[in-house]
Amino acid sequence: MKETITKDFGQQGIIYSNDPNLLDANAIHAYLTQSYWAEGRTLDRVRKSIQNSHCGGLYQEKNQIGFGRLITDYCTFGYLADVYVLPEWQGKGLGKWLVENLLNDPALSEVTRFMLGTRDAHTLYQQFGFNTPALPDRWMEKVIPQSKK
Repeated sequence: MKETITKDFGQQGIIYSNDPNLLDANAIHAYLTQSYWAEGRTLDRVRKSIQNSHCGGLYQEKNQIGFGRLITDYCTFGYLADVYVLPEWQGKGLGKWLVENLLNDPALSEVTRFMLGTRDAHTLYQQFGFNTPALPDRWMEKVIPQSKK
């Protein structure tokens, strides 16, 4: 059983928690459908992705202000996805704190490879050891447009 973790950011009543019961799928969906990577994702797909991932959220009082998830087997691989902090909360170190908490969760202590995709946050993720794959010619992808699902 995964341990539920809640941490206080120490400013403005902001907390991080990996408790899935606190996640607000409607708020997450509202943000993700405006992002470049999840435009058009349905609420049902967001709910299913949350249920099948290790997630963490940022909250100010009870309002969801940030989110991230790891698609993982909890021992060999984790894919970091859907990381965001609402625009009005950016610039306070919350994105960095969110990623730090997700990656350092004790439930993920055995994971030996993390990956992610980003268009514009390379500097953020490099702080956590993410780099271009050493052997990019070994990696492949298959993309199926959401409209076909």
